[in-house]
Amino acid sequence: MKHVFIIDSKSFRDIQWRMDSLLDSIGQYFRTQEKPNFSTLFSHYPRDAMEFIEKQAQEAEEGEIVRVYAVGGDEILFDCLNAVAELPNAELAIMPYGPVNNFIRSFGEGKADLFKDIQAMAEAPAIPTDIIKIGNNFAINGCAVGFSPEVAMKMRDFTGRLTERMSRFSTILWLFLSNVITLLNKTILTRRYTITVDDQEFNGNYSQIFILNGPYFGRKQHALKGVSPNDGLLNVVIFNSIPLLPAFISFKKYKRGKIPSNCVCLQGKKITIKSEKPMQIQSDTELFLETSLTMEIIPGIMPVVAVNNLTYQGT
Repeated sequence: MKHVFIIDSKSFRDIQWRMDSLLDSIGQYFRTQEKPNFSTLFSHYPRDAMEFIEKQAQEAEEGEIVRVYAVGGDEILFDCLNAVAELPNAELAIMPYGPVNNFIRSFGEGKADLFKDIQAMAEAPAIPTDIIKIGNNFAINGCAVGFSPEVAMKMRDFTGRLTERMSRFSTILWLFLSNVITLLNKTILTRRYTITVDDQEFNGNYSQIFILNGPYFGRKQHALKGVSPNDGLLNVVIFNSIPLLPAFISFKKYKRGKIPSNCVCLQGKKITIKSEKPMQIQSDTELFLETSLTMEIIPGIMPVVAVNNLTYQGT
């Protein structure tokens, strides 16, 4: 087996000792192996690791398994997933060192540290896992349309201008303001969508739509209880448009893991969403605009490393 560690340098910013400890652990483990076969790459910006991963896979011996370790948060996980999704004999290992590590929570709360043990991760089996095909990309957590991606886009633009002098308080304040500004945007909260779930149509005015493969999505929020990334289904949550204050209460309730009364919950294997104007979309951590979006579940195609024989727990 070939082991490829993709390390998101942003996840270790200002904590060099943690990076040094991780690299020492990798080196110490593989030095004990008869034929150590591993490599590391530090990722500095989105998608820069994908070419390296593909090259490592091409250099592997015929039939050799290439285990790719996403070391960081959901951003580097997205990159690694999209690099290995269509590669033969590839496995995905998730080492949660980032500020947001949603997918690892599918194994149950309080299990994240188990996935930081190098020996356990190198020797553990991989279990079949569903992923979502979204255009030319893949996602493992889910996809959102409407309100939440619009807030995320505003935060991305703000953090892009963030300087070291700006405090954590400034970031929290801007997040609050982003939510308020988006809530006041009737275009976002009352947009008309054409939605097809398998062969059923659900057309109307909606404030946001979630298409989920796992129980968590966004910044540490609950997405939908009971969702498991190995059931062969996409879970859809549609928020019907309602007035401003009830909409705000509805979103807060949803973030706490409850389903508001203005929501419709569905399941399907292929989802299409269309709108006359470009829609705000978040696919895992990727943000973009489109007028038409098609998502399809690919059951069990991605082997994901599960330490201690853990299985997916949902919530």
